[in-house]
Amino acid sequence: MSTCDMAVYIRPWVQFFKNPWRSSWAVLCIALALLVLTWTHAMPAWPIRFMPGSSEAVGPSSCSDLYQLGRPRKVVSSIKEFGGVGDGITSNTEAFRKAVKQLSKHGADGGAQLNVPFGRWLTGSFNLTSHFTLFLEEGACILGSQDPQDWPLIEPLPSYGRGRERLGPRHISLIHGNGLTDVVITGNNGSIDGQGRMWWELWWNRTLNYTRGHLVEIMNSNNILISNLTFINSPFWTIHPVYCSNVVIKNMIIRAPLNSPNTDGIDPDSSTNVCIEDCYIESGDDLVAIKSGWDQYGIKTARPSSIITVQRISGTTPTCSGIGIGSEMSGGVSNILIRDLHVYNSSSALRVKSDRGRGGYITNVTVTNITMEHVKIPIRFSRGANDHPDQNFDPKALPKVSNIYISNVVGEGVKRAPVLEGIDGTVYEGICIQNVSLKGDKMKEKWQCELVKGEVYDAFPNPCDQLVSRNTSFSWCRNQQFLGR
Repeated sequence: MSTCDMAVYIRPWVQFFKNPWRSSWAVLCIALALLVLTWTHAMPAWPIRFMPGSSEAVGPSSCSDLYQLGRPRKVVSSIKEFGGVGDGITSNTEAFRKAVKQLSKHGADGGAQLNVPFGRWLTGSFNLTSHFTLFLEEGACILGSQDPQDWPLIEPLPSYGRGRERLGPRHISLIHGNGLTDVVITGNNGSIDGQGRMWWELWWNRTLNYTRGHLVEIMNSNNILISNLTFINSPFWTIHPVYCSNVVIKNMIIRAPLNSPNTDGIDPDSSTNVCIEDCYIESGDDLVAIKSGWDQYGIKTARPSSIITVQRISGTTPTCSGIGIGSEMSGGVSNILIRDLHVYNSSSALRVKSDRGRGGYITNVTVTNITMEHVKIPIRFSRGANDHPDQNFDPKALPKVSNIYISNVVGEGVKRAPVLEGIDGTVYEGICIQNVSLKGDKMKEKWQCELVKGEVYDAFPNPCDQLVSRNTSFSWCRNQQFLGR
C-alpha cells in the first residue's frame, strides 16, 4: 500500500477517534476497525491519538473565522484540462504551472478553483495565485518530484539572511505562493506527498548543497486557508506561512517518519492572526513551532509573530516538542494561546527555545489543558544551542521572556520534572504555573530551574525554590483565569 493510499485509509479513523462514543454504533465500528486492521496487517503501525476533553463534548470553539470567505469561484477546472496525467510517472509540472497561469485571469471575478481528481500526480514546484482554490478530490495524491532541478533556488528570507541549513539561496517549496490574497488549499481526503527521503539522505550524507524546500510555503500573503488534507514526507518544514496574516490551518493530518530530519509540522513565522486547530501530527521535529527570524537578520527585519491560537493538536515526536516557541524568535513572539494539546512518546510537550544573540522577546503566552504520556521532559525552557547564521551575530543581544502562563497539565509515564533554564545576563520572569500533575516510574522529581522568576500553585512534584507559592489572595498568578488573550 502506497503512502497516498494510506492517507485515504487513515483519515476517517483519525476523525472518528476524536470522539468515538458520539454514535451508538461505536462498538460495532471498533470491531470492524479491528477486522480491517487484521486484513491490512502489513501496513505501518501508525498510532491514532486525539485529545479527549470536555470541550469536544460541548462543541469546541473555533478560530477559523480568521479566514474570510469571499465571492464564489467563477471558474472550476480540472488539471486534466491542462494536460495532467495522474499515473504517478508522467511529470505534471508544466500542467500545474499552465493551469495556475490561465486561471489567474479570473481573479477579479471571484477567482478560480483547480480540481485534482483521483490519481497520482507527479510534479515539481509550482506557484499559486490570488483568489484561488487548489482542491484535491478523494484519492488524489500530488507527488513531489525526485529531481532537485524541479525545486528551483530562490532568495533566502530577509529575516534569516541565508538558507536555514546552508549559506546562500534555498530550494523553493513544492507548492509556493508570494504576495497573495484569498488562497485555499483543501479537498476531500486528498494528500500531498513530498517524497522527502531523497532530501533526507542528502542531509544525512552531508551532500546537501542548499537548504531543502518546504512542502507548502506561503509568503507575504493574507487570507489563507489550508484544511482537510493529509501531508506526508515533507523534505523540510511541512507548512510554513511566513510574513502572513489571517491564516487558518485546520483538520490536517501531517506525517513524516519519526527519524526524518527537521520535518516540523506547522511553523508560523513572522505572522499575525493565525489559527491552527484540530490537527494530528507526527514528525521528526516539532509538531508546531512558532518562529520570527534568526539573530541579527530577524532583529533587523522586525516582523513578530503575534495573535496565534493553537488548539486541539495531537501527535508524537520522539526527539522534539509538541509545541515549540523559537528558537528563531528574534523578531518577537507575543499574544499566543495554546490549549487542548495531547502529546505522547515525545521529548517535550512544551518547549521555549532561545539563545544568546537572538534578541527579541517572548511574552504573553497562555498554555492550558495539556495531557501527555511517555514524555521525557514535560515543560522545558532551553538555551545555548549555539546555532547562528554567521559570525556577525551580537552575543549581547539577549531575549526577553516574560508573562508565560501554564495551567492544567497532566502527564503519565514522565521521565523527569520540568526543566526551566534562562540565559545568563537576563531573567525569564512572570512565569505562572498552576494545576500540574506529573507521574512516572522512577521519575526524577526535582525541578531544574535557573534564572527564572514566578509562582507555582498546586503542582506535583513540588516546584523549585525560584518559583514560589504565596499564601495570599493577592497573588497575580493565582488570580489568572487562563482564558487566553
